Amino acid sequence: MRINRRHVPEHGPWPANISPVLQRIYASRGVCSPEQAELKLANLLSPDQLGGMATAVDLLINAIREQKHIVIVGDFDCDGATGTAVAMRGLKMLGAEQLSYQVPHRIVHGYGLSPALVEHIVPMKPELIITVDNGIACHAGVNAAKAHGWQVLITDHHLPGDGLPPADAIVNPNLHGDGFPSKALSGVGVMFYLLLALRKKMRDSGVLPQPEPDLSTLLDLVAVGTVADLVSLDYNNRLLVSAGIKRFRKRQCQAGLKALAEISGRELSNLVASDIGFAIGPRLNAAGRLEDMSLGIECLLTDNESRAYQLAEILNGINAERRGLQQQMVEDADALVDSVSLEQQSQSSAWCFHDESWHPGVVGLVASKLKERLHRPVVAFAPADDGSEILRGSARSIPGFHIRDALAEVDTKYPGLIERFGGHAMAAGLSLKKQAFEEFRAAFNEVAGLRLSPELLKAECLSDGGLSMHEFSRELAEDLRLAGPWGQGFPEPVFDNVFDVVEWKILSERHLKYRLRLDGTDFILSAIHFGGYAGEQPPARLHAAYQLELDDFRGRRDIQLLIRHSLPV
Repeated sequence: MRINRRHVPEHGPWPANISPVLQRIYASRGVCSPEQAELKLANLLSPDQLGGMATAVDLLINAIREQKHIVIVGDFDCDGATGTAVAMRGLKMLGAEQLSYQVPHRIVHGYGLSPALVEHIVPMKPELIITVDNGIACHAGVNAAKAHGWQVLITDHHLPGDGLPPADAIVNPNLHGDGFPSKALSGVGVMFYLLLALRKKMRDSGVLPQPEPDLSTLLDLVAVGTVADLVSLDYNNRLLVSAGIKRFRKRQCQAGLKALAEISGRELSNLVASDIGFAIGPRLNAAGRLEDMSLGIECLLTDNESRAYQLAEILNGINAERRGLQQQMVEDADALVDSVSLEQQSQSSAWCFHDESWHPGVVGLVASKLKERLHRPVVAFAPADDGSEILRGSARSIPGFHIRDALAEVDTKYPGLIERFGGHAMAAGLSLKKQAFEEFRAAFNEVAGLRLSPELLKAECLSDGGLSMHEFSRELAEDLRLAGPWGQGFPEPVFDNVFDVVEWKILSERHLKYRLRLDGTDFILSAIHFGGYAGEQPPARLHAAYQLELDDFRGRRDIQLLIRHSLPV
């Protein structure tokens, strides 16, 4: 892996309270003026710009006026769970009284609004189905719902296929020809936008409940779903996430989110996006991966703090089980990689893994881990159920390789090989017959080989430049922590410098703890490299890419370097 520095365009002028380091960090991410850095909700893109909104709003106004039974159908991930909670809470605020939700079970029903899920909810006697974070690829399910005489409103953000399902209304910024400027909205973001548009139409029509519902109370949920779904944090998404994080810090978040944050050891007053990504999101996602996402949704819907903590405890336990499963599956996959020669590894443009013992709810995490190790697109498969002849796969990609488009190319070249697929540029899901695995592996590697240049296959760690001795400070570390939100498409700052290794030791058999001397100085810094020990003594000098972190362990107020990658000098 190479360490390369980001290009920093011309920028400014900036106020004196914004450090030169932060100025160049912002500029390298396309934020070149104070105005572009200002995260005010007033700057949020208008819901009117989203295609299909007028039809969707009219459908909802009629449903609320007639008090039709509305059933929300969410997805079984964090985006779907938060989106379902936003829909339930928001529509209730706006006057809907006959509200229910249903979320598919990963193994029993499959993804989204499937025919199996439709049959499951027939006893609920819905009149209007609203999908959240799914639906755009659910042709059979929408047809089944329509056959029962139900109306269907699809809210989704996934890329559509060649045709659209026969829904009564569709809101999706990624429909062909949709003019919405931000294509990065998450599923919960789309749902929130629908509520904004509905409130505006009800206000203009004089039918808005009084006092006027405050939809901003839902922004903590929007922030969690947006961060957890790893959509790009463009300006519009950063507005949403920033506003949601402020609600956490003011302790104005939903009882369930408060419980999940505290049970994972996060302090609400200084919570940041990475706390969502590494603590809250995984605990919600674990329910959909291993059990039933209804547990996660119930945690997000309760206003009873005691009940919220009870559910958060259950989710925490499921997440611990998920971690154990994931570790074993990653070790299995690592062994498969290690059994292949280095020459074969370098010649492979993409990797596909399959193991009969793997759990279908965890293959996405395995694919993500292996993608990081191999710097290749990875698809990991598991049986859809015990003894099933169908494999469920999750695909993860590297920059420059649009994985959903690659799957579409495989589907075009080899019709019938893939049972179904869908997703985004960096992540996708698919199903295929077990006997088709080897054929798919060959086809996917073929397509990847044609689409991936040698340059794209070279991993790099992008840096925001070096820090001088006086810049290694708590002040800067605190500024960086609060200057986000950082995340997908707006990455946390990483710096690089050369250091002399003064001391080192091994922690937990695989991590390295260092005392480092900044090159050309007597300045000593503490550093840690998780997973950095590979059985060999580190070199005497390092070129390290690192994050500048606060170190408040056991009450000390210091800084620490979190090493992301290092090279010998």
